[in-house]
Amino acid sequence: MPEAKLRLTIPEDIWIGDITRRHPDTRVRVLAAIPDELSGVGLAEITGPAAAAVVAEMVGEEELTNVETLQHRDGEALVQFETSNPLLLFPARGSGIPLQMPFDITDGEASWEVTAPNERLSALGEQLEEFGIQFTVDYVHQYTASEQVLTDRQREIVRAAVEEGYYDTPRGCSLTELADAVGIAKSSCSDTLHRAEETIVKEFVERQLTEEPVA
Repeated sequence: MPEAKLRLTIPEDIWIGDITRRHPDTRVRVLAAIPDELSGVGLAEITGPAAAAVVAEMVGEEELTNVETLQHRDGEALVQFETSNPLLLFPARGSGIPLQMPFDITDGEASWEVTAPNERLSALGEQLEEFGIQFTVDYVHQYTASEQVLTDRQREIVRAAVEEGYYDTPRGCSLTELADAVGIAKSSCSDTLHRAEETIVKEFVERQLTEEPVA
């Protein structure tokens, strides 16, 4: 089944796009979101130098009917909010594609990863255009057997390792730098990466042995 990564440009005058464009160094990570016919509820992790300012601006937004700060410390905040205009959720619902959480919004752009049949991916593109949301496709590829047995977290860290150059020769980043890039402790990153590598290698060997011709 195809997996795609999309980069969405949030239209002007949409609160989340406007706020993140005013604070491009601060990331809003949507951890969960539930839409209904006219509104939506979301849980977001806000990290960056302007986290407090982003939360304050969210409180003042007319489209946000409720904002509750669940956790807060320097450079980080966990916020639950309700919005009367969950624009980003409508195209996914209209195309019948469940959004993979979490997804990030930075500087007016949202990064989505979706897994769906080709016809639903096409429907998603049509829905995005209908709602006036411009987007680009970073990649589309098919799941391999090894990817299907990795957890979402393992896939995220393996992909980050490739993107950051961890597997390059010479390495483009250290394990410490990779852990910082994905926002987890070095020990957790090492353990998750090792388990993912174990799964991938065993799957590869098993598949190669199965496919070897009998003499």
